[in-house]
Amino acid sequence: MAASRLPAIYQWPEYAAEGALIGYGPTQAQISRLVAELIDRVLKGVSPAELPVLRPTKFELAINLKTAKALGLSVPPTLLARAGEVIE
Repeated sequence: MAASRLPAIYQWPEYAAEGALIGYGPTQAQISRLVAELIDRVLKGVSPAELPVLRPTKFELAINLKTAKALGLSVPPTLLARAGEVIE
């Protein structure tokens, strides 16, 4: 990330809070809920072969402005307006 001075985008929005420039994707909490739903069905006796493929339905964008500043980047206001979370 900042150690190599390369901007990076990660698949989990939570990574922006850890120093990534941008995180975009489903939250880990949403993925955990989907997995828990599948586990619940298996424990209730549904055959794993009969389980549907579940995909996340909500994607979130998180931007870390502190990392952007450290990398000498400016983030366009239109991108900031779309972000669900902006870390300053």
